[in-house]
Amino acid sequence: MDLSKIVEKINQRPNMATKMGMVFHSTPEPDTCGASMRVDESSRQPMGYLSGGASLALAETLAGAGSAALCPDKVCVGIQVSGSHVRAVPDGDTVNALARIVHQGSTLHVWNVDLTDGCGRLISTAHVTNYILPSSTESSQQP
Repeated sequence: MDLSKIVEKINQRPNMATKMGMVFHSTPEPDTCGASMRVDESSRQPMGYLSGGASLALAETLAGAGSAALCPDKVCVGIQVSGSHVRAVPDGDTVNALARIVHQGSTLHVWNVDLTDGCGRLISTAHVTNYILPSSTESSQQP
């Protein structure tokens, strides 16, 4: 999935993704997309490990970027995210995320996102649901 246009939008102004150092990656498969994030002061909890909330933020943001790439003329918003964390990731390591869309409806997208550490070991798995809305231009044209 090509994320290049979405990455341009993300980088237009400061936001959570840029603040946390999320880097988005296009993939050759049409139903997947990827991202990475270094574990540092913006993503670690006080004990020096990746925060579970940062993991879920990466998963939800990546799934949102994927939905936006699939529906470039729509507004895609997360309405549900849940995850299970199975391994700690220390400060200084990099987390990699691979999202795969499992349902692509006209108003709902469902994604499974696997997060791995720098050694490729599973650290979290997340489930994200995005709601697909008409753009403000689209909705203003409806009677």
